[in-house]
Amino acid sequence: RNMSSAGPEGRKKMRECEGLIDSLVYYIQGAIADHEPNDKATENCVCVLHNLSYQLELELPESYVQSIYMQRRNVSSNDKTPGCFGTRSRKVKEKQQDTPLPEEKSNPKGVESLWHSTLIRIYLSLIAKSTRNYTQEASLGALQNLTAGSGPMPFAVARTVVQKANGLPSIRAMLHASHPAVKKTAVSLLRNLSRNTSLQSDIAREVLPDLVSVLPESAPGSELACETAASICYTLFNLTQGSSQHARLLLSAHGLPKLIAISINDSNMFSKASRAASVLLYSLWSHTDLHSAYKK
Repeated sequence: RNMSSAGPEGRKKMRECEGLIDSLVYYIQGAIADHEPNDKATENCVCVLHNLSYQLELELPESYVQSIYMQRRNVSSNDKTPGCFGTRSRKVKEKQQDTPLPEEKSNPKGVESLWHSTLIRIYLSLIAKSTRNYTQEASLGALQNLTAGSGPMPFAVARTVVQKANGLPSIRAMLHASHPAVKKTAVSLLRNLSRNTSLQSDIAREVLPDLVSVLPESAPGSELACETAASICYTLFNLTQGSSQHARLLLSAHGLPKLIAISINDSNMFSKASRAASVLLYSLWSHTDLHSAYKK
């Protein structure tokens, strides 16, 4: 677990170590099957996998990923970045949401397991069943890492989480966790998921009222709470920007007074949350059909 957080070279060596990832996944599967999701070894295994999934999109060799994603859209050489699942360009990202993905391997080995639906379901199971904060946070964090990029893999993982594995109820429950770091990681994961336009209706229906409910009534009380509030605002921004129906849902959940209160507190410590709330309010005003409702 310590070694897996040693930086890019350490992650590379561990990902390449034959049998290591497979063994970690095997152990966790056994713990879940035996109804023991709270043991310390499971926590350690999940934390290792969380660390090995960090920057995965950037750090895997281009040649390796090309062999998996042969159907990837060709992009001009000017748009290419060191990232191996695609580029960071917004235009390309929008195209890649529609890119067909090859079928998963039924028996993944090694690094392939890190984004396979089997492990995604394991993370969601641990989020739902474990009561250890570190296990919950690492499971959420691994999914956050896997959905952070802009290529086909992050969007495929996002679709698996939301639509194939029905993961939103488990993630939604973590919004109300008493541990601040667990809550923050759950919000960060939802922010990543909400970038995928094809999933926004599902996410808004399942978790938008909960996101509003965990927003503070005024300026957040700590730096961690400030980051969480900012991340909630940007998630709501993604969900409401293109949908006046979702904006109306935010309104009916009594989100407007909270956003106004957060936006007007511009002290240095809370400026991140204040700025995010202001950006969201500005975006909400673009739905002209809601102006009379806003004024009321």
